Amino acid sequence: MDLVLFEDAMKHVCKISRITTADQGHALLVGVGGSGKQSLSKLGSFINQFTTVSIMISSSYGMQDLKTDLQAFYMKSGIKDEGLMFLFTEGQITNERFLVYLNDLLSSGEISDLFAAEDEDGIVNNIRPAVKSEGLLDSKENCWKFFIDRVKKNLHMALCFSPVGDSFRNRARKFPAIINSTVIDWFHAWPEDALLSVASKFLADVEMATPEIREGIEQFMPYSYKIVNKLSDLIFEKERRFVYTTPKSFLELINLFKQMLLKKEGELVEGKDRYELGVIKLTETGEIVSKLEEELKIFSVEVEAKKKSADAKAEVVGTEKVKVEAQNAIAEDEAAKCAVIQVTVEAKMKSVQADLDAALPLVEKAKKALEGLNI
Repeated sequence: MDLVLFEDAMKHVCKISRITTADQGHALLVGVGGSGKQSLSKLGSFINQFTTVSIMISSSYGMQDLKTDLQAFYMKSGIKDEGLMFLFTEGQITNERFLVYLNDLLSSGEISDLFAAEDEDGIVNNIRPAVKSEGLLDSKENCWKFFIDRVKKNLHMALCFSPVGDSFRNRARKFPAIINSTVIDWFHAWPEDALLSVASKFLADVEMATPEIREGIEQFMPYSYKIVNKLSDLIFEKERRFVYTTPKSFLELINLFKQMLLKKEGELVEGKDRYELGVIKLTETGEIVSKLEEELKIFSVEVEAKKKSADAKAEVVGTEKVKVEAQNAIAEDEAAKCAVIQVTVEAKMKSVQADLDAALPLVEKAKKALEGLNI
């Protein structure tokens, strides 16, 4: 178990160990949830070289199941002579009748009707050699008494109850052995030095920027817990309503701080990575832009030279264009004159053709006349 053994915790461990060392020694540990009752009970049991046992509560767990578990505990402690620490919490009381058996166990060590008659006979037969070795008469009564005495010596209970509410008071009134046959150990609120020790222990694996920051955070944990307790008292005074803060709440506060710190560190690392990647990209982009600017300068010089050449050629082309336009105008004038001449020629040709057409019959007549003369 990962425990912080501050002074109060060690005192409780010593009390539990001393209480359960005695025959029929049972401890009633009273304190709010999360104050360390179960953990320190297990440590005290280990110190006394006991085996810590408990019951496993389920939705179907009932009186017969409790009876079966108690029979197993009695057999281990009575027959095998094995030291047991029976750890029992109020959360395991799913049926108030459980406390009837526990009340008998605490008061006399003998639970009525726990074993059937044949089981009792088997226990007597198993315990008889030990009774004889003690020099006692191995009668059934002596054997059974020897078995119960062993149970009283070896089976110890650690009852972990909370004083919050009326349940503890009612159970103590109905089952007096809870108070009369136990030694009470009160678990009060952790002192400030205990809170500081716990905070230092559980924050030891957390990386801090400087020792001063670590010290400040460790000092803040007990301070915040103390402030919450004061405000809880203030709420009770004004609202008459209880607000309980337990050591478990303090541990949850430390775990919450560690989780939030880890989350924020992750966000900062992610932001840093994005920033560094952005800087790298900007640097690469700047280098590319610089190269493009240099290439652009070179291209600008070439473009300027080509532009000058193009301007010169354009000037030449413009001059030639003027000449061509002048020649074109002359050509157009000549074309107009030619068109006039063509019209005149065509008219003359038509006139000549008409004359020819008119003269052709005369020629034919003359030809025929000549032919007649030859005849």
